[in-house]
Amino acid sequence: MASTDAIRVAVSTVIFTVRRAPGEASARLMMPLVRRTREPHEGLWALPGGWLDAGEGLDAAASRTLAETTGLTPSYLEQLYAFGDVDRSPTRVVSIVYWALLRADDVDAQRAAHEAAGDAPENVAWFDAGAPGVLAFDHNEIVSYALWRLRNKVGYSRIAHGLLSELFTLADLREVYEAILDRRLDPANFRRQVENSGTLIPTDRFRTGSHRPARLYRYNQDVELADRGPLSPSAAELSTLGACPPETVAGGARRPSPESSTS
Repeated sequence: MASTDAIRVAVSTVIFTVRRAPGEASARLMMPLVRRTREPHEGLWALPGGWLDAGEGLDAAASRTLAETTGLTPSYLEQLYAFGDVDRSPTRVVSIVYWALLRADDVDAQRAAHEAAGDAPENVAWFDAGAPGVLAFDHNEIVSYALWRLRNKVGYSRIAHGLLSELFTLADLREVYEAILDRRLDPANFRRQVENSGTLIPTDRFRTGSHRPARLYRYNQDVELADRGPLSPSAAELSTLGACPPETVAGGARRPSPESSTS
């Protein structure tokens, strides 16, 4: 049996956003991947990640490695699962995997800021989360599990807000649900359900354009994105730990380190 001294701990993140490609009628659930530049699996795409530093907390490591490898800071971050099959990597590696959400306008703003500063991470591309192709290590399994978790959670929480701007139309919200669930929803039934949910607050603002003006809504901030149970850190605890609250978007990233995009 391998010695515990030979076991390394990595932190990886599955990050989702909803984007519409040019010329496409509907938006899709997308995710950023990093091309590996060394063995094992050189040339394959992988989840952004890196090694856990000895004096670093898991949440801090997830935020750091995500920023280093993609230049992105999520609007929502939650620990997903620990993957530790003995043969998942040539060396003994346990990966603590997070899943994160990012609003499309934040993706554009953060990428533009890094390109302007000249520190945009390299070897990063966006993929359809439902069909990312063959990934390095067991990352296809990880992505499938993250999708399953997101699709289950969207049914009983307001987690979809992590993919929406502060103000949105019901059509925007339905588009996010359809992208997550990968199926069309009946507009009338959807409207009735969300208006009866108590999570939306109508504003007196409207979006105008070539179609009929659409009312803008916002989420009731008294309802949490997701119930994390008794382990949910308070804002004071997060401040003490030096971490950002889950719904805080902050800038800043470093160039990828040699250990970026581990197993």
